[in-house]
Amino acid sequence: MIRSRWDQRIRRAGELAAELPFSAEVLRFYCHITEFQNDLFAGMPGTPTTLDALLPKFPNFLAHVMKAAPEPMRRCVRELRECPPGRWLDLLHSFWSGMARFQPEPGHEAELLASLFLQPYAEYLADHQGGSLASEEAGRCPFCFGLPVAGVLRQEGDGGKRSLVCGLCATEWDIGRMLCPACGEQNPERLPIYTAEQFPYMRVEACEACHTYIKTVDLTRNGRAVPVVDELATLPLNLWAEQHAFAKLRRNLLGM
Repeated sequence: MIRSRWDQRIRRAGELAAELPFSAEVLRFYCHITEFQNDLFAGMPGTPTTLDALLPKFPNFLAHVMKAAPEPMRRCVRELRECPPGRWLDLLHSFWSGMARFQPEPGHEAELLASLFLQPYAEYLADHQGGSLASEEAGRCPFCFGLPVAGVLRQEGDGGKRSLVCGLCATEWDIGRMLCPACGEQNPERLPIYTAEQFPYMRVEACEACHTYIKTVDLTRNGRAVPVVDELATLPLNLWAEQHAFAKLRRNLLGM
């Protein structure tokens, strides 16, 4: 049986929640959100793909989030449920118009909710919408111009191929093995790579020029990994990088 990408994400998050107690709560919430995103994505074929057309789904999304969200997000959900639909549409349009600049983070729950709701919409458009690509910058998504949330290493010939995964639309694109996606630094001596025994297939790829980092999943060492999920689950690597004065290039959809 071939599983959809959404089923793969949910299944992997469940596996990691059982293996990593320190990430279990976050992963369970991620599964809960991804179940809704899966249904939203599945219902898009044959329907108008506009924000206005998606608006009727937003109340169900808020109700779904309310069942499992942490209290700050639940408080924001309660406030949004008291707003008229026009306010919801303004929020979605505001996020969509600035999505390339958006950086999910705690304290901006309304924007986080908008990104969670619109992520499958962005992914659907990236899969189905033709036309020219938006970016020619190595560190920006060629579809939506967003920043990458994770890197990926795959086997290619006698070596490995490196790619990046967009933090919003999940588009994946190739990038050089020794290149900082934030500032373009190419000096290997300024691009340290850190690993931890607990996660031998995960790499913190840092840059001493701009002091950013991105986590990269080495699929040659763990073929079961799902980049957007394993990036979310390996929270100790975030703490290590931040303690060493590196800032994450792009937070994931849960603001971490």
